Amino acid sequence: MKYILSFETSCDDTSVAVLNTDYEVLSNVVSTQKEHLEFGGVLPELASRMHMQNIMRLTQVALDKAGLEMSQIDALAVSVNPGLIGSLIVGLAFAKSMAWSLEVPLITVNHLLSHIFANFIEHRGKIESPFLALVVSGGHTELVHFISETEFEVVGKTLDDAAGETFDKSAILMGLDFPGGPIIDKLSKGGDKSFVKLPNPLPQKDNYNFSYSGMKTAIRTYLLDKDEDFIKEHIHDIAASVQDAIIQPLIKKTLRKARELKINQVLISGGVAANSALRHKMTHAAKRQGIEVFYPSLELCTDNAAMIAAAAIPKFKAGDFAELSVNADSTKGTRYL
Repeated sequence: MKYILSFETSCDDTSVAVLNTDYEVLSNVVSTQKEHLEFGGVLPELASRMHMQNIMRLTQVALDKAGLEMSQIDALAVSVNPGLIGSLIVGLAFAKSMAWSLEVPLITVNHLLSHIFANFIEHRGKIESPFLALVVSGGHTELVHFISETEFEVVGKTLDDAAGETFDKSAILMGLDFPGGPIIDKLSKGGDKSFVKLPNPLPQKDNYNFSYSGMKTAIRTYLLDKDEDFIKEHIHDIAASVQDAIIQPLIKKTLRKARELKINQVLISGGVAANSALRHKMTHAAKRQGIEVFYPSLELCTDNAAMIAAAAIPKFKAGDFAELSVNADSTKGTRYL
């Protein structure tokens, strides 16, 4: 059995994990930076400093929980894009130094790709290529067609804002806290999703891209002349309307593309994959079409190092290792690095 030690520092969560090459999680520790809450979003410079403060301690915790010594690690994996460049550099520099000192291979991982592979941890042996993956997170929305685990094509993506960002910005407009996705999800239960009429962006049947900038503007325009008492009185209905408007394009376009490609497995991944309405409605609609839907547990939907190691396993088996001269970059999109 081979063991991979992995690092995730692409945004504001520092995470270290140990997996074996059968996708079994031996440890997965995450330190969430609550210091950003007062800013209503992530402060990049602060995030980098917190990663530097946390990563060494978390590495030891991850090894202890896994019951392994550093000498038993066979490879190191680290996210190198996309993300906040300062945060990425912290994780990469740490992983490089360890790979050099231990004389083990370094595997670089795309953060979005790793979200998809979080599904392989909990659904081992059930996922078979080809499949379609929907990545929905705070800064990214993509629809990806996988021919194999290492061969894929992006068939749809956001043209402007991402679904997760739309949840967060909508919550702020509604006077709610950050992050907005979980709050809107909770408030929407029992609400009337038809209370507010919001636009259906890019409705063309041959278009698999996403656009949320107009939706954010529509939400802002609707709330502009509503007083605080009105919003509080109808908060459940407004939340349900906002949530439904965000997730419906995701469901319709994903399943339409799956039918077009004659694919019977769909993977949902990323932070917004934790949304209960998206999970339920996607699964229900897909079942009617004979399509099976997979999604990770809630703890694996958010940024974590276990998914980084999972995405690194096919590269480890193929001997696809990175040079120690590799650099991080913040370019958006799913890539096989």
